[in-house]
Amino acid sequence: MQSQHAAPRPASPSPDGPLVDVGQAEAALVEHYPRLVRLAYLMLPPKPGDRGRRVLTAHALVQRALPRGRTAAPAAPARPRRSAGGRAAHSARSGRRADRTDRTERTDQAARAGRPVWAGDGDGDPGYALVRLQVVRTALRAGPSRRRGARRRRSGLPALPPPLPQVWGLRLFPRSGGAGELALEQRLSALSGPARAAWVLRGLERLSDDDVHAVLTDAGAADAAGALREADRVPAEYRLLGSPAFDPCALQARPPDLVRRRRRLKASLAAGAALVVCGALFGLPDDGWAPDGAAAPPYALNRSAQAALDPGKLTRVSPAAWKTSARTDFSVWPARGDLAGDTALLRRTLAVWARPGERVRVSATPGTPSGGPAGPPQLLYAGTVDNARVVVLHDGLRITRYAEPLDGTGGAALDFARVDGADRAGASALVLGRADGNVRYLTAPWVRSAGARDLREPGADTAGLPLTGGVTPPVAGPVLKSGSCASWNVLELTDGTGTRLVTDLGELVPAVLTAGRPGAAREAAGGEVSRTWSPFACSLASMRSAGVRSVNAWAFAEQPLPDAGGTGPGSSPAPGGGGGSASWVCTRAETWRGGGSRVQAQFRTPGGPSGVVAARAEDVPQCGEREPRVLAGVLWKSGAGTWYLLAAGSRGTTSVTATGGVEGTVRGNLLTLEAEQGARADLEGTLENGDRVSGLG
Repeated sequence: MQSQHAAPRPASPSPDGPLVDVGQAEAALVEHYPRLVRLAYLMLPPKPGDRGRRVLTAHALVQRALPRGRTAAPAAPARPRRSAGGRAAHSARSGRRADRTDRTERTDQAARAGRPVWAGDGDGDPGYALVRLQVVRTALRAGPSRRRGARRRRSGLPALPPPLPQVWGLRLFPRSGGAGELALEQRLSALSGPARAAWVLRGLERLSDDDVHAVLTDAGAADAAGALREADRVPAEYRLLGSPAFDPCALQARPPDLVRRRRRLKASLAAGAALVVCGALFGLPDDGWAPDGAAAPPYALNRSAQAALDPGKLTRVSPAAWKTSARTDFSVWPARGDLAGDTALLRRTLAVWARPGERVRVSATPGTPSGGPAGPPQLLYAGTVDNARVVVLHDGLRITRYAEPLDGTGGAALDFARVDGADRAGASALVLGRADGNVRYLTAPWVRSAGARDLREPGADTAGLPLTGGVTPPVAGPVLKSGSCASWNVLELTDGTGTRLVTDLGELVPAVLTAGRPGAAREAAGGEVSRTWSPFACSLASMRSAGVRSVNAWAFAEQPLPDAGGTGPGSSPAPGGGGGSASWVCTRAETWRGGGSRVQAQFRTPGGPSGVVAARAEDVPQCGEREPRVLAGVLWKSGAGTWYLLAAGSRGTTSVTATGGVEGTVRGNLLTLEAEQGARADLEGTLENGDRVSGLG
């Protein structure tokens, strides 16, 4: 990519260029038609969900690129000269092609270089240069512009795509690309029309910046140099331009909404064109929803797909199945709710799950697929929750919640959460809905009682919650926003095996809270484990929307402070003026997908209202069952004004060493060294078996 962009050039083809007649331009267009259409397709502004319209527009622009008579070709070359293989001589009079041996050699070189390989080659062809210039000019005019749209309406010009070509009875669009093609299209969509054209001319036509500047200027771009600078922001991933995802000539075909087309035809024969429009807009069932609700049109008709959409085939478990089943998870939840027999609602739910339409808001926790069910799922709940109708389904891998408004058809929501491998604790409750900072839960059939409590107040009484069909009343949710955190509300559930705490982290399945050494952790109920969590409850906000299954808090060390109460990170004056002891707690969040675990080492001085995060890491085995050990440190300022490096390791650490900005070694699992403000040190510990452990973070 050149560092200097070309100077401005005239805004029209040079009169000194060779004259091209219609026949020569047509020969160039026909020979290089696939490349020209791909060029137009990439230059047109991408719009989500509108690839079919973009394909037809690209073909229309190329087919309308022929001049009306003899026209001067632009002075800029059609393609940059190549060093290998020479250039093919293209005779304007005879239209013969380049030598086959020479073309084969250039094709092999292009393939080895990772560039798109074309059947034709437009080097030095003035006819191709003229047609390409017209394609670029019209593609730039097709970009979004309010003033241009107003001029089109005043002049009576039709909106794109033009009348031809058109395809009736089919929807055509290119093949799907991979992650690279999707990322490239998103980057190109953020560019202006001239900048996108400059990037495509560089990569697809392999033009130099001078030639790109000339083509853009001849096409009417107001600031070709600025377009080149803007195009520099997109990485030069030109190899992706040869992908089938950008080929408007290799298309996939799908039918349109056949049922709707048939319905409109019958309505037009019965009542005329006016009744067709009224029937399509207002001829809906009494509740405002069509049979398939907010689902997209069906794209496949087969027995498996139809079975998955049949509400009569939904799996319904007996209310007493959990009492005798070897499994205690979501698979033994019975179907509950006042709308469990609403066949129309269940059909809409299944249709939207299989084909969510444009008005459906879809969300999924990390690592959760959002595709349709492979077969009839299990019904867990269907009922009215606040101002919505809610349906909860389970397909063995995921929990799916569908919600639609009670009044009107303003849209629907579809949420997914992965729950494979759930145990009795993980399948204790689900979130039915959230409104005004409150949460409604659906509890497991084995839950005997439920209550709400503030995790920051371990000594406070639990407020009992009545269960109606397993559904709790609205419960104040935890604070899930930045700023001060004075409370953290959790749900306390009691069943035949004990009491546990779960907390809402903004997902369908609340996370289970435990406390203790990894591998021997206890469910967070009772005074001792609740006191362990109390100073660190607000750190749960950093684990929101991460697919968290459970969070464990492990108090792995107590460390005497060297002076009076400190003022450094996480410190506060110690009661009575003495040094006191600081506590070290490691919290580890496990996810449903296995990866993405989050570990935090937190430090709290005596009398401090809450702990602060001293170190954090993701996808590490420390502080977990595989490696129940941890080492972390923090800079702390004492009440006497002295800065210290404090570090602590878990039980079994025989020595701790600090290197870097602070150096020293101590025996045991606690390290206290004087330090300078802002010093940075690396920590390493030695275990009883001789293994070494590095500092977290």
